[in-house]
Amino acid sequence: MVAAEHTHELVQVAAAAADSKGGTDLVAFDVSGPLPLIDAFLLVTGNSERNVAAIADEIEDKMLEAGQKRLRREGRSESRWVLIDFGDVVVHVFHEEERVFYGLERLWKDCPVIPVTIAEPTPQD
Repeated sequence: MVAAEHTHELVQVAAAAADSKGGTDLVAFDVSGPLPLIDAFLLVTGNSERNVAAIADEIEDKMLEAGQKRLRREGRSESRWVLIDFGDVVVHVFHEEERVFYGLERLWKDCPVIPVTIAEPTPQD
């Protein structure tokens, strides 16, 4: 099974939101094969607890604007690893140390990567 085009669009919405708040090392995986209820994971790194919280909040706001409600969120109080479940898309926002420690890329390395494209800002005259 392959993630739907709508899922790819939602990944891009979440990725753009994360990027706008300084999220780095964005990687998305199509996990629809091994996980029947989820189509995609997006992994994002923040450089501090405050940054992780800001990234997570911005992703929630932009996904809601795109018509995708949050079903569940975990880890917001500590802001070291925030998991946000939007149904077809699950976003993991990590502090740098947690990202390295848990190494979800290694766990999902056999899954196809969904290209993440961030639009370059247009220069203002």
